[in-house]
Amino acid sequence: MPQTPRDTPRQGPEPGRTQRRAALAASAFVALQGIAALYFLGDGIDDIAAQMRSGIGVESVMECIIAVALLAGTILGARYTQRLLADARRSEQALGMARGAMAQLIEVRFAEWNLTRSEGEVALFAIKGSTIPDIARLRGSAEGTVRSQLSQVYAKAGVANQTMLLALFLDDLIDPLAVDDAQG
Repeated sequence: MPQTPRDTPRQGPEPGRTQRRAALAASAFVALQGIAALYFLGDGIDDIAAQMRSGIGVESVMECIIAVALLAGTILGARYTQRLLADARRSEQALGMARGAMAQLIEVRFAEWNLTRSEGEVALFAIKGSTIPDIARLRGSAEGTVRSQLSQVYAKAGVANQTMLLALFLDDLIDPLAVDDAQG
């Protein structure tokens, strides 16, 4: 059975999964730092309490100062990590919105150009950057058939090549008024 553009696997790891792993690793590291800071702070306070009668040593005071600095660094690191994760979530949402806008725009343009189902599949592969041999292989078609279908797509879209086809969609995404005009 030939594959459709939606059936093609994505290249590389899933972005959301990679971010979740990185967030989990950062959270574990921050937690470990926090535990270490609390341990050293407790140990320093215990040393100072034990030295209260005989005189507090410089080493114990330095141990406490360093532990407080480590704890402060851990807190700042945790806050910075939270901010980075929030930024990553916002970026992921923006990317999702852009994908949705692109999908909607493709649907509108393909309907406007009266593309057949096969032409639409070939056009979608072309927009994704696939080569003619790749499209033929993925669809189980001959390269000549794909060339013919691409020629029809280009003619209906009023472009001369794959780059110009993609540029049509990018121009529409960059210029939201063009999208509104196409839908209205």
